[in-house]
Amino acid sequence: MQPIELFLKDEAATIAFGEDLALALKAGDCLALSGDLGTGKSTLARAFLRAMADDETLDVPSPTFTLVQAYDLRIPVAHFDLYRLGDVSELDELGFDEALADGICLVEWPEKALAGLPKDRLTMALSHIGEGRAVMLSGSDPALERIARSLTIRAFLTDNGYPSVRRRHLSGDASARAYERIETADGPATILMDAARHKPGPILQDGKYYQQLAHIAEDVIPFVAIGAALRRKGLCAPEIHAADLDAGILLIENLGSDGIVDADGKPIADRYLESIRLLAQLHAAPPERDIKVADTIVHHVPDFDRTAMKIETQLLIDWFLPWKRGAPASDEERAGYASIWDNLIDLLASSEKNLLLRDYHSPNIIWREERSGTDRIGIIDFQDAMIGPTAYDVASLTQDARVTIEPDLAAAFLSEYIAIRQSQGGFNEATFLRDWHLMSAQRNCKLVGIWVRLMQRDGKAGYMKHMPRTFAYLNVALQHPSSRPCAIGA
Repeated sequence: MQPIELFLKDEAATIAFGEDLALALKAGDCLALSGDLGTGKSTLARAFLRAMADDETLDVPSPTFTLVQAYDLRIPVAHFDLYRLGDVSELDELGFDEALADGICLVEWPEKALAGLPKDRLTMALSHIGEGRAVMLSGSDPALERIARSLTIRAFLTDNGYPSVRRRHLSGDASARAYERIETADGPATILMDAARHKPGPILQDGKYYQQLAHIAEDVIPFVAIGAALRRKGLCAPEIHAADLDAGILLIENLGSDGIVDADGKPIADRYLESIRLLAQLHAAPPERDIKVADTIVHHVPDFDRTAMKIETQLLIDWFLPWKRGAPASDEERAGYASIWDNLIDLLASSEKNLLLRDYHSPNIIWREERSGTDRIGIIDFQDAMIGPTAYDVASLTQDARVTIEPDLAAAFLSEYIAIRQSQGGFNEATFLRDWHLMSAQRNCKLVGIWVRLMQRDGKAGYMKHMPRTFAYLNVALQHPSSRPCAIGA
């Protein structure tokens, strides 16, 4: 990738660029800041650190005399000033390698120790041009691509009437999506969704890669479409304030920050009950299949079909099993496992079908205390929605992947859903309970594979803490007679 060249017209532009960098750099990045005195290196570093800390008052002393200043932030940052460094060997004494392994290193006056800095470092050269500063950024393609993406988002905000806003990291998830909090001086914060188009993965079967087989959204169009469909049903999904569908950037309504779990991560029963009632309301009306997004864009909601169900359950045998026993599955084991799921999926031919939000659980549900009824529930993650057995989302919520739902509480939630559906008429409780167990088994077989994949492939080991809970839920699913043939052990 070619170096990135910018012109920063004043100090405000330099501060904004520091904030943009704080949303682009990640642990393991080394940013070398080169330039004469007064070119803005310290201003940029200070803006970067305050944005990373989400604290405009953060004290950022110059490390000129201490040589290094460490910050324990969302991503740890070590700010080095090597102007007074005597020899490159002193980098070891300053703990440079350790700081880089765990976080980000900002290095002023890198010329004093070029031999000790990583070869794949980012180098930012700043120079005077009139009252402004010229910037040239060079380095590895992946790092430059992240910075270019952040600058694209800044341009998107400016083009859509949000110049000079403050950008702050809000969250990321198990996917490649990221979210920012966009703050203005005179209004409430909004949310920016950064969801670049999926890059195709390796072909797995029938000439398709995983996202295609599992019907996972590859751009933001499904999010826009499903959100509009939910709002037409009287449910709360965020409004879209501005969109670049090609770039995968959305500015969306901020529904709030309260969730359905307490400060200790335990379920708040009345909030879960209202979330269950929302599902009962959603499942009482027929789904939209083809949703118009723009004059020439229509989103066709896919089916949660046999292919999608099986490619997800295969994650257990592809990732969990080799990790657990240290050897891959044999061809015979694979064939037997696939046969079990074919037989179980055959049972779902008689299932009630409707819109599945697919990730309807605590991280994706907002509680709006000031509202009433199901309007108190805001839904924020539904781009992978499909049409399939309604029991799937009920299982997703009553067996929340990130929250321990005790059996008696899960039973209360199920009873509430069943009572509402029975009052609507035409509801088969026995078929629903069968489907709830089957969808629970399907979902949890997927999750045990995902937790290992996130750890081994993506370096996100924190998700492994959910493994015991996931197996506990899976064991509940296997209690139903229809799912006993797929019994497995942790």
